[in-house]
Amino acid sequence: MEIRPVAMRTVAIANQKGGVGKTTTAVNLAAGLAQNGKRVLLIDLDPQANATTGLGLGGSATATIYHALLGELPLSAVLLNAFPEGLSLAPSSPDLAGAEVELYGRPDRERRLQDALAPVAGFDYALIDCPPALNMLTINALVAADSVLIPMQCEYYALEGLTQLLGTVRRVRAQLNPRLEVHGLLRTMFDNRNRLASEVALELERHFPDKLYQAVVPRNIRLAEAPSFGRAALVYDPACAGSRAYQGVATEFLRREWMK
Repeated sequence: MEIRPVAMRTVAIANQKGGVGKTTTAVNLAAGLAQNGKRVLLIDLDPQANATTGLGLGGSATATIYHALLGELPLSAVLLNAFPEGLSLAPSSPDLAGAEVELYGRPDRERRLQDALAPVAGFDYALIDCPPALNMLTINALVAADSVLIPMQCEYYALEGLTQLLGTVRRVRAQLNPRLEVHGLLRTMFDNRNRLASEVALELERHFPDKLYQAVVPRNIRLAEAPSFGRAALVYDPACAGSRAYQGVATEFLRREWMK
């Protein structure tokens, strides 16, 4: 019998290193979960707004997550319907960069997203696409989240960045959010012809056997093309290698959630 989460689960998708496929993972995992019949809220917490434009909604957002974080609007008032059916987006815009400065003066600055999410209902999962930095926006995401999914390339500096991020997760868990856990590590943009990538992958398997996703996302041109058409790759080209990989990621994500 299927075991369903009893309440909305919130997962931050985070890596302070840019260019690792974080937004691609957020968009395609959200689409994959929606295709599996889940009601999914994708929160674009990156001022670059790549998840928003990647879903074809960059010109549709008159109100964004910026307004919800500052308490100007309830989060429910900024949500947009996205594709596939079952997916909703809390859009971003470059204005969100200003929230960094505005939040620092508030005593509840680390809990603004948590407070905005509290009254939201009707979703199985909320996925948060974090900015590529360990800043106040990312801290807000980690405080609001039940767990963090870490996409990473298999390269030398990725291991150093992973150590820093795991240290931040430990500090947030100790001081602000005791329920926060590492949901998993996802290898992205993987090229098995690259010797270093294979060596780093082995290191991850050795040190994180229970957290490392078995699904691996390869380098794939269709994943890079899809945002320019305003679609998740799973919608733009369901048969491409990248889409098949993210279909596997969504399946593994649900299996990991059901085992909790």
